[in-house]
Amino acid sequence: MKVIIIGAGFAGLDLAQKLNNREGIEVLLIDKVTYHQFQPLFYQVATSALEPSSISFPIRKVFQRSRNIRIRITRVQAIRRAQNIVETDTGSYPYDVLVIATGADTNYFGNEKLASLALPMKSTLEAVKLKNRIINNFEDALEVADPMERKKYLTIVIAGAGPTGVELAGAISEMRKNMLPKDYPELDFRMMDIYLLDGLEKPLFNMSPQSSGDASQYLNELGIIQKMKTIVKDYDGENVMLADGGVIKSKTLIWAAGVKGNVPAGIEPELVIKGRIRVDRFNKVIGTPNIYAIGDIATMETPLYPKGHPQLASVAKSQGKFLGRNLIRYTMGEPMEEYEFENKGSMATIARGRGVVDMEKPFKMHLNGVLAWMTWMLLHASLLHGGKNRVIVFVNWLYKLFSFDQTLRLAERYYSLLSDKTIEEIKSEDCREAEENSKAQM
Repeated sequence: MKVIIIGAGFAGLDLAQKLNNREGIEVLLIDKVTYHQFQPLFYQVATSALEPSSISFPIRKVFQRSRNIRIRITRVQAIRRAQNIVETDTGSYPYDVLVIATGADTNYFGNEKLASLALPMKSTLEAVKLKNRIINNFEDALEVADPMERKKYLTIVIAGAGPTGVELAGAISEMRKNMLPKDYPELDFRMMDIYLLDGLEKPLFNMSPQSSGDASQYLNELGIIQKMKTIVKDYDGENVMLADGGVIKSKTLIWAAGVKGNVPAGIEPELVIKGRIRVDRFNKVIGTPNIYAIGDIATMETPLYPKGHPQLASVAKSQGKFLGRNLIRYTMGEPMEEYEFENKGSMATIARGRGVVDMEKPFKMHLNGVLAWMTWMLLHASLLHGGKNRVIVFVNWLYKLFSFDQTLRLAERYYSLLSDKTIEEIKSEDCREAEENSKAQM
């Protein structure tokens, strides 16, 4: 049985590992990058707490000893259902079973200006870009004399108060308190505001009321300005315009307000609802004989989740493993089983010593403060791929715990954000200057 898996995120990678070295199954794993990315820790890359390589792991290294898994790094162009073929940039590949595990991307809800100017954080490269922007803004602020103009460079607005937004806001607030005043003694960081916006009533709305309340209290203690029931209407690069008519002046808008599925071409629109592909209880795409979807891209109606499962790493990993077991049953002539998510709980960290955990299994319990923060750290470190990555991440966290510092404040100062010139114009001027100097020497 030839199985093609599109996407090596949590769902796709766990499925491939479940099928690894299984007799009678050949697997082709397709992804557009050569590495698996640990999304829950993107915000720590963006705030200089971890280096990108610590949360990324080469896909090929995972399957170095595999006898039945092959990998192609390419982009999927289309799925040809009638011919059972996946078309990519590098060629066409036939399949008996196709599994779509393409995950989700940032959702700007059709606002092209937001898409071009706001900063997302759905990949390692986007996290690095965000870190560059934050550090470059502080560098540019040194050259601004007018206090009100300087404040634009210091102020950071985060749209979306889910786990990503809350964790990012807390990490930036720690930078503001412990690190930035030492790096930039000329700047008054009392002028630096951190806004956390969301259209819902409270942060971490999908967690328990206790966790939402604890998170809101921790954010207040960290000096983060929470504006709930607030929707971002537009952004021009300097002014965050709100739906209620308010304006926040900032050079940095971080967008963590929504996601949409990466639906590949070839999947009919009627099979997609709210950006996710409709699947049955076996993760099979509705109306197809041999196409499955798992993880963030899939939506499945079950008795416990009539509106679909939450788009969480725990759901993606669970569906990947479960589908793997079902495909093995299929090759052995056994009936497949219906899927239901066993929710063991959810968690978020707000800052050093501040976290919230909602445990569902083995028993229902709410944790907060230092104990929740330590639980969060231990779980996320254990989920990383590669023993080296686990050790490096844990050592970095221990160093930060005792030093109150983040040592990875590396950014490329490739151009000044104060300049009206584009990068291309600057490069063009450099080339002309070099050419003139060469002529003069001749």
